[in-house]
Amino acid sequence: MSNTALKVTLVLCLFGAACGESEQPTAEQKPKMLKMHGDTRTDKYYWLRERDNPDVIKFLEDENEHADTVLGKSSGLQERLVREMESRIAQQDESAPYRYGDYFYYYRYEAGQEYPVYCRRKGTMTADEEVLLDVNVLARDHDYFSVSGFTISPDHSKIGYGVDTTGRRFYDLYFVDIASGEQIGEPIQNVTPYFEFANDNDTVFYVRQDPQTLRWYQVYRRETGESLDTLVYQEDDETFSVYLDKSNAGAFVFVITESTISSEVHYLAADDPAAELQLFLPRRDHHEYSVSDAGDRFYILSNADAENFQLLETPLGDTRESAWKTVVAHRADTLLSDFVALQDFVAIDSTALGLNQIEILDRSTGERHAISFSEEAYQASSGANYEYATTTLRYYYESMTTPDSVLDYDIPSRSTTLIKEKQVLGDFDRDNYHSERRFATARDGTKVPVSIVYRKGTVMDGSSPLMQYGYGSYGYSVHPSFSSNRLSLLDRGFIFAIAHIRGGSEMGRDWYFDGRQLKKKNTFYDFIDVSKFLIDEGYTSPEHLYARGGSAGGLLMGAVMNMAPELYNGITSRVPFVDVVTTMLDEDIPLTTSEYDEWGNPNVKEFYDYMLSYSPYDQVTAQDYPHLLVTTGLHDSQVQYWEPAKWVAKLRELKTDDNLLLLKTDMQAGHSGKTGRFQSLEDDALYYAFFLGLEGITE
Repeated sequence: MSNTALKVTLVLCLFGAACGESEQPTAEQKPKMLKMHGDTRTDKYYWLRERDNPDVIKFLEDENEHADTVLGKSSGLQERLVREMESRIAQQDESAPYRYGDYFYYYRYEAGQEYPVYCRRKGTMTADEEVLLDVNVLARDHDYFSVSGFTISPDHSKIGYGVDTTGRRFYDLYFVDIASGEQIGEPIQNVTPYFEFANDNDTVFYVRQDPQTLRWYQVYRRETGESLDTLVYQEDDETFSVYLDKSNAGAFVFVITESTISSEVHYLAADDPAAELQLFLPRRDHHEYSVSDAGDRFYILSNADAENFQLLETPLGDTRESAWKTVVAHRADTLLSDFVALQDFVAIDSTALGLNQIEILDRSTGERHAISFSEEAYQASSGANYEYATTTLRYYYESMTTPDSVLDYDIPSRSTTLIKEKQVLGDFDRDNYHSERRFATARDGTKVPVSIVYRKGTVMDGSSPLMQYGYGSYGYSVHPSFSSNRLSLLDRGFIFAIAHIRGGSEMGRDWYFDGRQLKKKNTFYDFIDVSKFLIDEGYTSPEHLYARGGSAGGLLMGAVMNMAPELYNGITSRVPFVDVVTTMLDEDIPLTTSEYDEWGNPNVKEFYDYMLSYSPYDQVTAQDYPHLLVTTGLHDSQVQYWEPAKWVAKLRELKTDDNLLLLKTDMQAGHSGKTGRFQSLEDDALYYAFFLGLEGITE
């Protein structure tokens, strides 16, 4: 028996499969010809899109059974990991309270309960507690239950929240009178969970999505307790989606419509909810801006002639761009990402050289200073700030060794007070772990940041297992954060690394533009080159290197394992977007047209050819692949279940190795996986057990 065959046999035995060939499900082939731009593709598994076809459900169930059989011996490890992760979570816990009006609001968890209980106390945290919403009561008898958008009316007399019981992200909005505890009218059904109260406390604005494409495109106005809706705004451009916002000052309700690289804002007075929407500034290509009111002026974050954005202001009565005045000028090395306007100050979230910054602007003097952070790699951002007339800024902080923390920054004294650090039970001691920040050189000479954490004493001779994570899409930045679940890997000798690859915005807005559309392959090349760097530097070796990504990060996983399968021993891919070309050509699939700015429009041949050249499903070839675990949800609204299902079927057909190939479909969940603070641990336990098993670690 060859060394390779012996290794495969040992892996199969380790996971509980028969020591030798393990019977695998096979999807029936029903070739469908797909023609575009003179090119013909044959998709043998197109039929797996038929959600209501019993044969499709049987295929998914057969794959689940096969995965459960192969992972049978690791089920004990999974259970142990769940118990271990659960043991670090405080059974009874409470969020940091925030001040809003005369009340302190917070949520808490009770022992053994999956969901939060929303509460408040008047005046002081020693006052009597009022329970506003117990999600545990609502979630009874539901396999999947998500509450989102919990909001308090301006006069503190009502609450509103959205409920999703399927995972498809269609929510029913409920409104409750706090004094009586009675539900107000019938729920608003099958909408998004995002809404805003007008200042009369009875009018709400909410967003409705297209039932077919799921694009958020309409804003309606309704009186709580009534059933009559008034359409306030409709976005007809299929590449744009609609959102709502209301500032701390609370004078206006904003209707924001945006695509990936363009935006437009309308607004109306929150005191006059029946008023006509006013246009702030007409949209134009490649101009993104956001707005907040602050007393006598609007503040604007804009990238007009400022790639990394600049902060401007204009009087309330004059929103013309010619009236805008620069407050914080553009800086080539600093990306301005968000801001909070207070009565006397503005807090500005920014990123410089891949690290978060929070700057404080004195509105009267124009002077600025930054909150200082001491760790080498960390994540910081402005937090839940609901008070306008305050000199205290709430912000969040964490690192790969510091648990999630909530802090208050007193601006006049420039002093910070820790309000709450997430409790990690057991023997956790941050001094037992080391975090560092390195830069890998990509093939084109670009320096790519890498955040690394491991338990002190872990050997650096190439023999240690390492899990590398990446995302790299939509300009979304993955910053170094804490995970108590991750300790289960670190304590077993794993190193964890985040590759801050192009396609995100960690190094500025050009970092994003250099990893999208016709430059998308930079995202994949960066991830591969970070892997080579980690190997060359002795952190790990191809026999012990693992990769993980989800959604657009699942696309990343599919692309890198096609391009460089020899670098990885195992990969997990969660709800992966892998059938890029076929999906982006189907305008009836949710979220397709709104994604053209990200991936390109394959109806244009240049984009079609480029997307086809990296699309993981289309580029599967007859070669050896790493061990692979793929997970998805039958009710996923973002990446349809059939993408990973088709991908696994094609891999089974073409791959030339005997490595593990497993597909797990959650038949109840959607894009975000399981709900509940304990149930959700099962997902991480599955991934971790897969990697640990490949390392021969059974306990």
